[in-house]
Amino acid sequence: MTELFSHYEQQFGNLSAEITAKICKIPNLHGEAKRNTVADVERSFEEANELLEQMDLEAREITGPEKSKLSNRLKTYKNEMKKFKDDLKKARIAFSDQEGRNELLDSEDAHNSEDQRTRLLDNTEKLDRSGRRLEEGYKMCVETEQIGVDILDNLYRDREVIDRSRERLRGTDQHLSKSSRVLSAMMRR
Repeated sequence: MTELFSHYEQQFGNLSAEITAKICKIPNLHGEAKRNTVADVERSFEEANELLEQMDLEAREITGPEKSKLSNRLKTYKNEMKKFKDDLKKARIAFSDQEGRNELLDSEDAHNSEDQRTRLLDNTEKLDRSGRRLEEGYKMCVETEQIGVDILDNLYRDREVIDRSRERLRGTDQHLSKSSRVLSAMMRR
């Protein structure tokens, strides 16, 4: 998985948690506060869709089994966005006026609204856990990268030592050849 995809995924997780929290607040808001929060959620939807597009572009560049894994995760995120949009529609109309509020409290819809809130809170927890896992994975990638840099430094130093040793051996070989010629000449006399 590319580091960029992971970064986008982490941003999407954080944004999803924010969207969930804001959608949960909407039914209890009124007037301007409600309109502002709805507008804020819609802006967050645009950001999230941009992140999904970026992740899609990154996933297309990957080959092999990793590509299908990323594609499946991307589909899950897109389904999550559809669910958020449905939840926003429901939250917009929930508790919109006193009569509607009384009807909701007297009907099964109040139970459904509570179920929806519970699901949203569960999703928020899942997103938080996913975010923490992504952060841990990112830290592991950074540590692995540092280990790789250290290994490359060691290999570079070892190469320099080998090159110097090779030069010394060539010099020694030349001296031995010269000594051999001198000894051969001395033996012929």
